[in-house]
Amino acid sequence: MFVWSVAARPKHRRLLGDSIREHRKRAGLTQEKLAELAELHLKYVGEVERGEKTISVDALVRIARALRVALWQLVRDL
Repeated sequence: MFVWSVAARPKHRRLLGDSIREHRKRAGLTQEKLAELAELHLKYVGEVERGEKTISVDALVRIARALRVALWQLVRDL
């Protein structure tokens, strides 16, 4: 199994993961609670926040809704 090093992860994935983490913490949610609200697997949410996984638009919309933020707020720094 291939594991991305932090430096090798695509910049847009790292930025998006950082944005999701920042909004999650502002909302006072754990990764577990965000995963539950977005109906996603906890491991997947962690991998997205670390920039290890590519996220689908559908999953991104679910996260935005769970965080109660507009989708553009999660992707504005990309």
